[in-house]
Amino acid sequence: MNGIPPTDDLIVIAGAGGFIGGALVRYFHARGCRRVRAVDKKPLAEWFQRLPEAECLCLDLSLEVDCRRAVDGAAEVYNLAADMGGMGFIERFRIECMRNILINTHLIEAACAAGVERYFFASSACVYNTNLQSDPAVGGLKEADAFPAMAERGYGWEKLMSEMFCEEYWAERGLKTAVARLHNVYGPHGSWEGGREKAPAAICRKVIEAVRAHTGRIVIWGDGTATRSFTYIDDCVSGIDRIVHCDALIATPVNLGSRELVSIDGLVSKVENIAGVKLAREYDLSAPRGVAGRNSDNTLIRKMLDWEPSTPLDTGLAATYEWIEKQFESSQTERNRAGTVPQRA
Repeated sequence: MNGIPPTDDLIVIAGAGGFIGGALVRYFHARGCRRVRAVDKKPLAEWFQRLPEAECLCLDLSLEVDCRRAVDGAAEVYNLAADMGGMGFIERFRIECMRNILINTHLIEAACAAGVERYFFASSACVYNTNLQSDPAVGGLKEADAFPAMAERGYGWEKLMSEMFCEEYWAERGLKTAVARLHNVYGPHGSWEGGREKAPAAICRKVIEAVRAHTGRIVIWGDGTATRSFTYIDDCVSGIDRIVHCDALIATPVNLGSRELVSIDGLVSKVENIAGVKLAREYDLSAPRGVAGRNSDNTLIRKMLDWEPSTPLDTGLAATYEWIEKQFESSQTERNRAGTVPQRA
């Protein structure tokens, strides 16, 4: 079965104050779901997006009692709640990343006890064996490549363990679970400054800063040769819906990512083309850089859903750049009014 839940069912989106969670709230509302409960630990004023029609709750989902409140009466639960960010965050704050396991542990138990019909867990490509990602010319990582396990320290291991929870709750207790291994999701309404932003947003911001300040230069983390695929937010939320409502993928981790591989240098070039500039490049070899190469093998998702993420990187980057440019200008205006000077990492 593929498709959204009935419009009178309550769906709960955990981590709704974040980038992907907020987009998923809007996606389901636009598809006709009128009972959406959005949950996040952050105060409402700090949510990335907030839909007035949704029931918005501020709860700490690392606590059992808050998880029980969150899932009460729900037919479906989508767990996108996590303390995370780009490579600059997950390499420096591994304890915080590992503590995310409390969220899934308590939330999936509460969902099962409440009689929830379907439960989704947002996993990550960080679960994959790092020994298979030592070459920028990496082939696509298949779902089986998570084992033998050698995930990224901290964040990757937490995600892999939480996947196992989802598999066992289906095997032992009959809870229909779904797991998507997300590959570098980007787009408008995501983090673009402050240390949690991922490469596309960080590079867009740096190019905008260089253009505004007329520096003619950009600092790139690493040597620019590392490769990644980046998944546009619209493809991500559509893919989550499809995966959750495909009974053939119950308790089966599946890649949700683009196959369009690009180097970090290539990513910078694409953003330069959007901005109409050419910048001198400086490479910070002391900065976090992650694995040498990572790409998504989409054989399984194409076979099971006859679908895969398809938004070209150039298209998604153009929309992302335009949105970040507006945020940057608004932020500069506010700082000028307050008489403050922005600090950059």
